[in-house]
Amino acid sequence: MPTTAEHLRTALDGAWHDARHRARTDLADPAFAPHYTPDLEEARAITLKQMKILAERGYAASGFSVESGGTGDPGGAVASIEMLAMSDLSLMVKAGVQWGLFGGAIENLGTERHHKEYIRPLIDLDLLGCFAMTETGHGSDVQALETTATYDPATQEFVVHSPTPSSRKDYIGGAAQHAKVAAVFAQLVTGGESHGVHCFVVPIRDEDGNDLPGVTTSDCGHKGGLPGVDNGRIMFDSVRIPRENLLNKYSDVEPDGTYVSDIDNPSRRFFTMVGTLVRGRITVGGSAGAAARVALTIATQYAEKRRQFDAPGREAEVPIMDYLVHQRRLLPLIARSYALGFAQNELLSTMNRLQSMSLEDLDPQEQRELEGRAAGLKVAHTWHASQAIQECREACGGAGYMAENRLTALRADVDVFTTFEGDNHVLTQLVAKELLTSYADEVQGMSPVDWMRFAATTISDVVKKRTAAQQIIQTFLDTRQDNEEDGSLFNRGTQLTMFEDREQYLISTAARRLQAAMNREENAFDAFNFVQDHVLHAAEAHIDRVVLEAFVAAIDDCKDETACGLLSELCDLYALTVIDGDKAWFMEHRQLSVERAKAVGRGINERCRTLRPYALTLAEGLGVPEYLLGSAMLDREGAVAPLQGASA
Repeated sequence: MPTTAEHLRTALDGAWHDARHRARTDLADPAFAPHYTPDLEEARAITLKQMKILAERGYAASGFSVESGGTGDPGGAVASIEMLAMSDLSLMVKAGVQWGLFGGAIENLGTERHHKEYIRPLIDLDLLGCFAMTETGHGSDVQALETTATYDPATQEFVVHSPTPSSRKDYIGGAAQHAKVAAVFAQLVTGGESHGVHCFVVPIRDEDGNDLPGVTTSDCGHKGGLPGVDNGRIMFDSVRIPRENLLNKYSDVEPDGTYVSDIDNPSRRFFTMVGTLVRGRITVGGSAGAAARVALTIATQYAEKRRQFDAPGREAEVPIMDYLVHQRRLLPLIARSYALGFAQNELLSTMNRLQSMSLEDLDPQEQRELEGRAAGLKVAHTWHASQAIQECREACGGAGYMAENRLTALRADVDVFTTFEGDNHVLTQLVAKELLTSYADEVQGMSPVDWMRFAATTISDVVKKRTAAQQIIQTFLDTRQDNEEDGSLFNRGTQLTMFEDREQYLISTAARRLQAAMNREENAFDAFNFVQDHVLHAAEAHIDRVVLEAFVAAIDDCKDETACGLLSELCDLYALTVIDGDKAWFMEHRQLSVERAKAVGRGINERCRTLRPYALTLAEGLGVPEYLLGSAMLDREGAVAPLQGASA
């Protein structure tokens, strides 16, 4: 019979249980044991060796279509790469670059000629590649990239060039050492006219690892973390590539230099192209969530072993997990990890469905909603991971600061995830922009100023789109208990109503403020800047609501009574923690009285006390195998760890 922890893990694995189970089996190989290796050369060699083991086992095939030589399971591919984060975030990033970003660009932006030439070799690691999008001067603003690819009809070649120092491709994973080929994003120029950013396959090294003529690579060297990833820089000096190296799924250049595309609008063409690469953003978020689970499992196990101070009636010192303050530190973060995991599963299901469709059958609005949801959950996952891992480090005192106990490396490695695949504040703004304009086609690619002018006249009522369990959520809403008693805060309908009302109010009032600003004929940029904090708050409220609904759906799907009961109490803890974090807003807008606001804190304490006996079960349910914890302090039976807060 499965244990309660196994039922919790199965619920958290969701529809991708098989992919995650296979990953746990593969990662049981001692070659994937977590390690602390600050030396760059050694760390990079370990990561590449691990990649080759995964390739030999066919680990990457699920991410590619059957026609291209894969097995056609996009959701399973993301779930599998997320699991690598439990072993080593360097491995996850390296795999994500090779098979997710570089491979994804070839698969999703290329056509049959590219698939035949590149897909099988890159799956098997016979061809190592990198994803050269970010430039020194342009990160989030991809449309403004400066690198050019100018077509020469006399030779039927593109000339790839870095015209300025700020056009240098920067921070590119694989560019420092291992990659032989790059998927390069550059402004396509033909006949003297620029047609916007397109993607090109550009060889950068020969078989001996030397830069090819016109290509200059350099090593980013030591970073704050991720030592196993060979991040580098690339400059191009009039590098010539065949016309066929343009990834031409959405547009092409004829031999005579004529530009052709089925999508006439340049902005829509660009966002259609980058929209197919949404898998990378989804992977970054989920992987950060996996790293947070590792840290929370380590800290919870340590809190059960570590004892400190006497208490009347006890023969031994008190486990630090028995202290309410310690429960308040860890249990709400565990609840949020479950919540975000369930939301990630909903996102993967949507992505898997849409990416399994033909281009003709794909609904553009659904694709944009997927991109918005992916952006919002990436923000939620990565900020949660940064907070959770730091809290876990501190909760383990001096032991948590030891490299052998892994938490410091996890914190360093995950730090950059808040800016991977887009800065979190920029992505939150993207979520808000799409919410306020109901995913209208026109907002794609607009600058804040242009969007401001558009929004002032076209903002419409936002229709709440439920992610799952529509019927059960509506039932909860219909039976809500909105009263001043403490108990109503544990009522699911009340929680859902509070989250929905906050989101709706913030969106509608943000819309009115934007319209009022434009009606006063203010400068559009200044008007947008004036309400930017309000807009970001609305987006955060939207993601909170989406996550809560995903949690409710997961509880409804859980078939084990004990596990279901624990998930329900974790859901209470998640909801109350979110309300507590935005308590000022709820009070300012009369959704919480002073007394009821105090009851929120009491409710959090009550749920912490209720869940305390199950702390280890909840941690085990996060799905991190013991062999992937990699923390020495957990292996020392009976060892006495340093005092909490001990001085250096």
